[in-house]
Amino acid sequence: MPLQLTVSDDVRAIAPDFHHIAVEAYGLVNTPSTDETSALLDDAARRLAARLDGRAPHEDPHMVAWRAAYTAFGAKPNRTRNSAEALAKRALADGGLPRINTLVDVYNAISVAHLVPVGGEDLGHIKGGMRLVRATGTEDFVTVASGEPAVEHPDAGEVVWCDDEGVTCRRWNWRQGTRTRLTDTSVDALFLLEGMGPHAGLEQAGAELAELLQKFSPGARLVVHPAA
Repeated sequence: MPLQLTVSDDVRAIAPDFHHIAVEAYGLVNTPSTDETSALLDDAARRLAARLDGRAPHEDPHMVAWRAAYTAFGAKPNRTRNSAEALAKRALADGGLPRINTLVDVYNAISVAHLVPVGGEDLGHIKGGMRLVRATGTEDFVTVASGEPAVEHPDAGEVVWCDDEGVTCRRWNWRQGTRTRLTDTSVDALFLLEGMGPHAGLEQAGAELAELLQKFSPGARLVVHPAA
């Protein structure tokens, strides 16, 4: 049965222009970062710099729209950046983007090159369907604090992705939980590309992501869902 993803009416009310594309991938092979994935990240940073043409990431129209959405649910965008803006800042800094593993490198490269938030979840650890909702504040969010496993709770009204067991990503796409993140043992994954407005470019980004996943895992089976 395909994974069910839903967006609550409460979220639609504060961000009516929000849409997402989901890519389900089965039979992936995850490895440590390689020279090829490192080059992919470097190229993404060059593509980002060309797109921005001297502007800061937060000045891009797509990031302006994301900042408005964050403000609408009470987050402070200067302190809590969406994942694409945060990655873009790192990509343009002297240290560049981190090298994590093949799957994370691939979706980070897509996020930076297209300036869209992209996340990856291990389908083997998702419980039930995934929902984008405004939190009650009682949900569990499994994370790491001071190097040790910890359970936090989102703020009431915060926009979160969650499944039947708890929150998988806080503040929309700001911080992913450890329970469902991709690891070296991940073989089946869900990739989420998120956009604000009609010109976010999710279709092109999703197609490029699918192409790269197929390249690095030639035997994988992919299901690309249309924008919703």
